[in-house]
Amino acid sequence: MLDFPTWKKVWLWGLTLVAVLAAMPSLFSAANVDWPEALPHPQVNLGLDLAGGSHILLEADPSQVAAQRLENMEEAVRAEMRRAEPRIRIGDISTTNGQLSFMLDSPGDIDRARGLIEPLMQGNNLVREWNLSVVDTQRMILTPTDDGIEQAVDDAMESAIDVIRRRIDSLGTREPTIIRQGDTRIVVQVPGLEDTDQLKRLLGETAKLEFKLVDVNALITDIQAGVVPPGSQIFPYAEGTLQEGQLVAVRRLGGIRGDSLTNAQAGVDQRNNENVVNIQFDQQGASKFCSLSTENVNRPFAIILDEKVISAPNFNEPICGGSAQISGNFTAESANELAISLRSGALPVDLAVVEERTVGPDLGADSIRKGLLAMLIGSIAVVTLMIATYGRFGIYATIALIFNVLIILGLMAGLNTTLTLPGIAGFVITIGAAVDANVLINERIREERKRGRRVIAAVENGYKEASRAIYDANITNFIAGVLLFLFGSGPVRGFAVVLVIGLFTSVFTALVLTRMWVAGWLRAKRPSDINV
Repeated sequence: MLDFPTWKKVWLWGLTLVAVLAAMPSLFSAANVDWPEALPHPQVNLGLDLAGGSHILLEADPSQVAAQRLENMEEAVRAEMRRAEPRIRIGDISTTNGQLSFMLDSPGDIDRARGLIEPLMQGNNLVREWNLSVVDTQRMILTPTDDGIEQAVDDAMESAIDVIRRRIDSLGTREPTIIRQGDTRIVVQVPGLEDTDQLKRLLGETAKLEFKLVDVNALITDIQAGVVPPGSQIFPYAEGTLQEGQLVAVRRLGGIRGDSLTNAQAGVDQRNNENVVNIQFDQQGASKFCSLSTENVNRPFAIILDEKVISAPNFNEPICGGSAQISGNFTAESANELAISLRSGALPVDLAVVEERTVGPDLGADSIRKGLLAMLIGSIAVVTLMIATYGRFGIYATIALIFNVLIILGLMAGLNTTLTLPGIAGFVITIGAAVDANVLINERIREERKRGRRVIAAVENGYKEASRAIYDANITNFIAGVLLFLFGSGPVRGFAVVLVIGLFTSVFTALVLTRMWVAGWLRAKRPSDINV
């Protein structure tokens, strides 16, 4: 137990010093001292309650998910009927009352149509998303199931969380907290972000991009009166465009969605120095855009962003390179924000800000001061008691305590975790756990000496016997910490992270480092008695 060969000492000291060095950038930052840029600088991220920042609660409209599912199913049904050999002819498809219904031209095609539609009704998670019924031998009705709608909303919310995270990461901020609250709400907390308006604009923008053909046969008078031509949709022009206030009719199906994009970058059109967004399609989107532009040369198409037309240029020639350009009176900032939104993907549903809170950095600094003051007072009291009670062994315990805190900071910095105010409480509890371990060891050594064991035997048995109780206590705490992390959220998880890391470091410093120091002292001095 007290045998520490040179290689083992070098390994333990090296491991300790690496963790301590990893903590240095965070300590320099806390003291407002610049850390050399040439050196690695892992840092502990401060949570919202310590660094200040923004708290936003977003709410989704699930009715949009249902409407999008109807449109997707309509396109899929039309495509299947066209691909059938021979082709199955159907009349106009109705989407009233949340159902999809259409009439077959020939009653004899009912079985073939059913066979083509059945595979479309099953979801990816083996959930039946649609029910099919036949009325009057020719009319087919597809009705979404409750399980299908619930699954679609759940998928949309999970996708929205991924999109939000990518958008926030594009801003250069670190460690946002993004969690789902209930069925249709998402909580977003971004520490250290001062421009809350930019965050709201970025998160509130659905960035649903569509390219659709303009319905050139629609009468302008009907469009302005709000009369929707069959098979078309009406959208207004976006604010800031030359046609602001006007309406335009576009073909409802047959366009291209923004989910075919692979990249989007803000740029400047060299011909007129306008701010634009250059986009790149994936292979399928490029092929579809090429076909659309080839078949409709000299016809206008609308670029629609979040259900507003930002421009409606003509296809002057086929566009088959897989890239295109979006213009629309952008500023450099708005073009960059749109590029970020398009790169991160469109939100599957609109998100409205229903609650907003801003935590000032002054409040966070005050929390840090009070938390550190509490930890400092507690540490001084503990250190004084340890040294007064256990002498040299109390000094070893104190040094181990300091290393314990530094190693925790180093590990948190290396793992890129976030420190919250409850995390500081976790530090205080960790200090208590580390002290408990040293108290158990020292008291056990005292008992061994009282039983008449020699110094080395007493120390060796003291560490051996105390380690059992230390491991038992820390295993139960570890289980509690893991459960808090798995089922908690926000600050609770911050507390759990510090607690779990602290359990490992306290065992390491109390049972390994102090034993190495004590073994070295015993080997060097060979005392006949010890004051424990």
